[in-house]
Amino acid sequence: MDPIRPGAFSISLAVADLAASRRFYGTLGFEVAGGDADEHWLILRNGDAVIGLFEQMFDQNILTFNPGLTQQAEPTDDFTDVRDVQAALRAAGYEPVLATEPDGTGPAHVVVLDPDGNQVMVDQFVDRPGS
Repeated sequence: MDPIRPGAFSISLAVADLAASRRFYGTLGFEVAGGDADEHWLILRNGDAVIGLFEQMFDQNILTFNPGLTQQAEPTDDFTDVRDVQAALRAAGYEPVLATEPDGTGPAHVVVLDPDGNQVMVDQFVDRPGS
């Protein structure tokens, strides 16, 4: 099997106050790169470091991978489709807490817990490579 290439990495933070979190991370040099404050979420960037702030949208932080995107948020064809990531996780004995249809080709996501209970989401926005 080819090595898994899960795409761009970020951390999605569950925050209580979007404006306060934006100010805090702004102090560390992060700038708004996307999102919608009116919808209670922002994407912040400082170089290759990416943080998503999500106000009261979920109850714990999530490690996030985006197949089909480089760390600079540019499209790439060099990635492992989310359904193949899901199959590899299942083959290794890790059952997703949120799964996707294995036969799809478009955008999809899968969520699995690591051994310490941290949520890991593979969130793909693009079609399967070669589709």
